[in-house]
Amino acid sequence: MKEKVSIIVPVYNAEKYIRETVDCVKAQTYPDWELLLVEDGSTDESLRILEELEKGDTRIHVLQQENGGAARARNHGLSKAEGRFVAYLDADDLWSPDKLEKQLAFMAEKDAAFSFTGYEFADEKGKGTGKIVKVPETMQYKQALKNTTIFTSTVMFDTTKLSKEKLNMPIIKSEDTALWFKVLRGGVTAHGLNENLVRYRRPANSLSSNKLEAIRRIWTLYRKAEGLSVVYSFYNFCFWAVRAVWRRV
Repeated sequence: MKEKVSIIVPVYNAEKYIRETVDCVKAQTYPDWELLLVEDGSTDESLRILEELEKGDTRIHVLQQENGGAARARNHGLSKAEGRFVAYLDADDLWSPDKLEKQLAFMAEKDAAFSFTGYEFADEKGKGTGKIVKVPETMQYKQALKNTTIFTSTVMFDTTKLSKEKLNMPIIKSEDTALWFKVLRGGVTAHGLNENLVRYRRPANSLSSNKLEAIRRIWTLYRKAEGLSVVYSFYNFCFWAVRAVWRRV
């Protein structure tokens, strides 16, 4: 499949990780990509590093904005994207070298508008912990409400099947999950490639402090973004909680 992939990376105070993340993109076996690094008003050395990286490869483009959060950064990148396919990558996550090649072939096989892959949790140094998250063959809206397995750095969209307008992320917390819900609610089926192609860097000291915030965010998505009743929200929340714990043990 000879089609360009636009890879969108929001960057905020990512000086520790961004070189390694860019290197994993440059190592891809599929070469037809552009990397849109959206600098989101960092206060560290991120911008200097990005500008240095941009000089070394014409496929790398640095975009800048005032600090506005990951959703605005991804939407900014999306507005400048020239590729048929759009892939998201967080500034501290890592891809396997064949991630794009395998996912594009998978999307062609399934004639998919929306795909995602399996992934592995990694420590702060980017080393895999051995905890691999497996994904289902397909995901539809009602399934997604109960199972937030779709991880941002694994996602790819085909913009010939889904317009950029439909891919704009809502400006709310858990904006990525809100986008998956929005797309799936429109009748699209997400196809899961059950292969570990991504490492999700997760510092150990972030785990306990994020649990309560994750609960607040998913409940807010159910009640405010999706407009679900209290009873149906609680029903989906129970499934979400069990799966969220299982992914992390």
